Amino acid sequence: MQLRFSDDDLRFQAEVRDFIAGNLPEEIARKVQMGERVGKEGVLRWHGILNARGWGAPAWPVEHGGTGWTVMQRYIFEQECVRGNAPNLPGFGLTLVGPVIFTFGNDAQKRHWLPRILNGQDYWCQGYSEPGAGSDLASLRTRAVIDGDDFVVNGQKTWTSVGHEANMMFCLVRTNGGGKKQEGISFLLIDMTSPGITVRPIITIDAGHHVNDVFFDNVRAPRANLVGEIDKGWTQAKFLLKNERAAEADFTSNQRLLQQVKRLAARTRQNGGRVLDDADFAGRLADAEVELTALEYTALRVLANEAAGRGSGNEASYLKIKGTELNQLLGELACEVMGYAALPFERLPGAGNEPLLSDLMGPRLMRSMLFSRAKSIWGGSNEIQHNVIAKHVLGL
Repeated sequence: MQLRFSDDDLRFQAEVRDFIAGNLPEEIARKVQMGERVGKEGVLRWHGILNARGWGAPAWPVEHGGTGWTVMQRYIFEQECVRGNAPNLPGFGLTLVGPVIFTFGNDAQKRHWLPRILNGQDYWCQGYSEPGAGSDLASLRTRAVIDGDDFVVNGQKTWTSVGHEANMMFCLVRTNGGGKKQEGISFLLIDMTSPGITVRPIITIDAGHHVNDVFFDNVRAPRANLVGEIDKGWTQAKFLLKNERAAEADFTSNQRLLQQVKRLAARTRQNGGRVLDDADFAGRLADAEVELTALEYTALRVLANEAAGRGSGNEASYLKIKGTELNQLLGELACEVMGYAALPFERLPGAGNEPLLSDLMGPRLMRSMLFSRAKSIWGGSNEIQHNVIAKHVLGL
């Protein structure tokens, strides 16, 4: 594919740039620029503004509320969001469960759930990993048995991101114990406000509350919330995981972090000069930028293939590996620039689940870098993705 902007592309770029400049709330843009947590409220506020413009689901088909944009327009939109310090959109709904519903769901499910994702009425979390069933997801043991018009769910999910904020979960449950372990799994939508659900915080290495244990004790979910066929949910699980792994390339967030590191290195002084003037540091930063450009073009190639109806192969595994490794590397470079200024990081008694941080940039970058260690584990660990590439690409 050619990355040259046509006159129409340039007009579209100007339209998006002007819209972001005129409509993105200043306090949200400031938080993004400073590396602060925007939070659920800020994300949904910005998503609502985009949705009112018809831009709430850039990658969805038009018939389900999407934009109908070309690959180039989606690329331009992502670039302008980085440039304008716009936050990432709610990925669990837009990128993960939404495509599962419009691909595998029935008409009633599409009519009910897709508009609620677009208008922010539902905020989703993912119920995949369990104790003893993380990378080996097919070993999951959370069970759902049919009782009249409902499924009754018992079991536990773990590492559930935003489970304490979400009102809905898309969940893999075991509905049949016979045969291969990939068989007998179903894809079920569960209301997080249902009786019998307990959410327990897991405090991560950055001292933040991002993930949770979720327990199900005779939780009832309507049989109408089953997406696809019963016992055949592994098909939806693999489809969603491929989308999740491709999304982990997240070159927009990595580009934003790269630009932040450049700004910091250009204004931070050490040994009588700027950090950016240090040959070793500048070389490592340049290597990261080259890798990020290669990752970006690979992601665009995948999008172009999908838009042409050719589908995608195992590129998602490569995107996931490189995207998470680059995010970790850039976070380390950012903390290296800040030096000792990244060290003040503490929780005080009574501060709740979120750490009490100073207004310095350093501690926020340290917190982000620490949490990024989890990115090479979720969505299928990078070790598993190397195995996928070895088996399906290299034929080993």
